[in-house]
Amino acid sequence: MNLHVTDETSRLRAVVLGTAVSNGPTPTIDEAYDPKSLEHIKAGTYPVEADMIKEMDAFNAVFQKYNVTVYRPEIINDYNQIFSRDIGFVIDDVFVKANILPDRERELDAIQYIIDQIDPKKVVRPPEEVHIEGGDVMLYNDHIFIGTYKGSDYKDFITARTNMQGVQYIKDLFPNKIVKEFDLVKSKIEPRDNALHLDCCFQPVGKNKGIIYKSGFREEADYMYLVNLFGAENLFHITREEMYQMNSNVFSIDTNVVVVEQNFTRLIDWLESNDFIVEKIPYAEIAKQEGLLRCSTLPLLRDK
Repeated sequence: MNLHVTDETSRLRAVVLGTAVSNGPTPTIDEAYDPKSLEHIKAGTYPVEADMIKEMDAFNAVFQKYNVTVYRPEIINDYNQIFSRDIGFVIDDVFVKANILPDRERELDAIQYIIDQIDPKKVVRPPEEVHIEGGDVMLYNDHIFIGTYKGSDYKDFITARTNMQGVQYIKDLFPNKIVKEFDLVKSKIEPRDNALHLDCCFQPVGKNKGIIYKSGFREEADYMYLVNLFGAENLFHITREEMYQMNSNVFSIDTNVVVVEQNFTRLIDWLESNDFIVEKIPYAEIAKQEGLLRCSTLPLLRDK
């Protein structure tokens, strides 16, 4: 299997889409990985499997419409396998297995049949001390953007998923790229102040535009780096509530085709006014787990 991914928006040809089948019971409060899931567990509004399967079927239907080859994980009974972005990612023609939370290791096993089709020399696994998840890794031509958390209390945050060793690992692996890390705001208790991954507060769309949440960055200089790179006029700024609803977590099938949660009306208007084709699908139930469209996908092949 050939791999090629150098950005977030070139024409998609092959992708791993997670699955909500046999998702398991609602987690207990102690089992929650993030503050948004915790909020819904406590409120009794945590999503049910049937609704999430329906939402992922709608996403899959869009891929079929655009003739994208879709791989799905093998089903593990009573296990959450929705967020395939966390477990691995492709940069150029290299598949990086993520070092994820230990409880989620089985998710990688469920896509091993896909990894087995890749040239073994093009599959890497970072050493144990390196933490890095796909939601924090974003490609933009010669840039690799990486979300991280630089606080001294990193180890106390289950929401801190990529460490500075992860940033250094990617720098060493891709010496010819401009690797830029972003220090993200984290919270264990307030989902409106928690950028779980970089794609929770920023994502490129099209060739030179992006969706951004300024307060997701701990340092204004990191936010300004993106403003200067993209140009203020090319960035759609989302509010705290829109960040909570995950407006930046869209998914591009092409430079002019973006899949968006159907309730993101302000974002949809902006995209359509900038000549994007917007594929609107329901994904609000899955969003309750602090993940959305980009989180559910692991792109393998985009056009050069």
